[in-house]
Amino acid sequence: MTEYPTSFERPQPGADPADPRGALLRSSAPPPAPAGASALPAQARTGETPSRPASGTTAPGTATPCGNGKDPSGAVGSDGTGPEHSQPATAETGTHRPRPVPEAEAIPVQPAADQDRTAVSQAGQERRSGQGLAPGRPTPMRRDGDRLRFVGAATRRIARGIDLDEIVMGLCRATVPTFSDAILVYLRDPLPVGDERPTGPLVLRLRRTDRIPEERDTDGGFTPAVQPEPSELDTIGTELCEVRPGSALAEVLRGVRPVFTDTPAAHAALPELLGEGSEFVVPGGQRAILAPLRGRRRVIGAALFLRRPERIPFEADDLLVAAQLATHSALGIDKAVLYGREAYIADELQRTMLPETLPRPTGVRLASRYLPAAETARVGGDWYDAIPLPGSRVALVVGDVMGHSMTSAAIMGQLRTTAQTLAGLDLPPQEVLHHLDEQAQRLGTDRMATCLYAVYDPVSHRITIANAGHPPPVLLHLGGRAEVLRVPPGAPIGVGGVDFEAVELDAPAGATLLLYTDGLVESRLRDVWTGIEQLREKLAATAQLTGPDHPPPLEALCDEVLDMLGPGDRDDDIALLAARFDGIAPSDVAYWFLEPEDAAPGRARRLARRALSRWGLEELSDSVELLVSEVVTNAVRYATRPVTLRLLRTDVLRCEVGDDVPQLPRLRQARATDEGGRGLYLVNRLARRWGATRLSTGKVVWFELNRG
Repeated sequence: MTEYPTSFERPQPGADPADPRGALLRSSAPPPAPAGASALPAQARTGETPSRPASGTTAPGTATPCGNGKDPSGAVGSDGTGPEHSQPATAETGTHRPRPVPEAEAIPVQPAADQDRTAVSQAGQERRSGQGLAPGRPTPMRRDGDRLRFVGAATRRIARGIDLDEIVMGLCRATVPTFSDAILVYLRDPLPVGDERPTGPLVLRLRRTDRIPEERDTDGGFTPAVQPEPSELDTIGTELCEVRPGSALAEVLRGVRPVFTDTPAAHAALPELLGEGSEFVVPGGQRAILAPLRGRRRVIGAALFLRRPERIPFEADDLLVAAQLATHSALGIDKAVLYGREAYIADELQRTMLPETLPRPTGVRLASRYLPAAETARVGGDWYDAIPLPGSRVALVVGDVMGHSMTSAAIMGQLRTTAQTLAGLDLPPQEVLHHLDEQAQRLGTDRMATCLYAVYDPVSHRITIANAGHPPPVLLHLGGRAEVLRVPPGAPIGVGGVDFEAVELDAPAGATLLLYTDGLVESRLRDVWTGIEQLREKLAATAQLTGPDHPPPLEALCDEVLDMLGPGDRDDDIALLAARFDGIAPSDVAYWFLEPEDAAPGRARRLARRALSRWGLEELSDSVELLVSEVVTNAVRYATRPVTLRLLRTDVLRCEVGDDVPQLPRLRQARATDEGGRGLYLVNRLARRWGATRLSTGKVVWFELNRG
């Protein structure tokens, strides 16, 4: 006995039940095609063949007598019983229930127009059941179930996109070739963001086009019904069009609803959208739909769906399909634009919070890395910084504000600015952390952060470190030994009422100090101390690759450190700062104390001349003596304690003069009658660079000269 399903997916007479898409109609014995008509080839998957009934069995779709009082067509029998729901077929019949259509590509493809002319008179019957078509012809997408499945699959494909290009591409790929042969998508240029009111005229730019290619790979399971000749559809469309107020195109866009282009209003709007002469290129007979794309507040574009002349025209219900596609696409584009703006703001915020370039202080080389927690959360509270200090020293800072949000980034920016200000005062590291703790308490009671502040002196080859609840740094020695430095842990910034300690350690030349945030060593898969040990082992293994006498390059070392992260290891932001200590050799440093007396400038000139002669820099003697005399004269005029004079020979010659007066000198233009005030003017004209920095015990005035 053969069961007949009652749902809209029932097999049609002559259908091949083995077809997985349930979309092909084929008779077991198709009649010959009438003269002058070309039959469409069957659209089956590669490698599939129509199932044939075995000998002595009933072919699928063939009516057989039923013993249950039912008519073979499923009508109510004489006993008053109705058709039953579809059941799995028995082995005797060999009939299979068609599988559901999973994606939009599985929706039946529209047949050609000349093959459907005989079925137009039976449109009422075809619309619901698909019956009335000659055997051997594909079923058109006319049933409500077909359209619902197509719209559902197409909107899912559109919704998968995040950015603008993905959403527009999803619209094109979902509609071609299932719903149309070609599509043109126009978007407003520029696209308004959120509630912004667009300025200037409404300009539409052709964002993307898509069409059925002339040749399609048959290995994919699709053989085109007819290899179409090159069509004028391939060349229509202009890059830009301005929508003039009161024009036909403006009225169509104001109407919001999709319209057939054979209507008077849309027909008059085509030349404005596509260019002159396009109304003669677009196929007639309801083979083109113009659908405005309306976002949440305004029209943001338009989509033009086209079918070739050899394909059946659109129906009235296809306007509803086009409206759904346009609505979902427009809302997705609106959200994509908002997402793009938010991502841009996040990137700009994070970029301005972190240093764009690292300084190049004397005696140390620096490298850094920053990785956000995720692509969708590009801002966070992790930061690093390198701040030049007086005396050729440099402050190395790394910190982590709780969370990785816009609020965390804003707090991080305030703490980083505070740290830079405190570093400019040349405060000890523990005092810097104390003031940061007070600043965090002023920002709020729940503003918590960890921070590590270190000051490196290339002359003494020493480093002073203070810690506020941050993971300890790792020092990689020149021989390849990696050491986790023992620094006091301290309490996080924001706790309040906690005293911070500082420790002074050796920083030998050739060693590398690695500062990092906990996102590098802590995750759901490992605790922080396990991660620190893995980091130490990674650094030691990397150093072995370059040998005991050559430290690994800084940039490559940072990349190797980040490679230790596994696929599921990154749950937080990562900030990484690496410092290679080169130091300044004692033979390149000359240091003196000068009593604040009238003879101090003359003595400073003689000491500088001797040092330059020892270094082989006699050509700089005249300039150095003049500038040293001017700076020392200004220092001894107001100082009450001995003045310090230091010369440093590196890639440049640097001179530093320190005194106990906190007031910084200012450059000014001396008048013709003034007896003084020209010393800093000479320094500004002759020196490569110069500056003055306030210290806790006074100030330092310095200048640099190029070494020939």
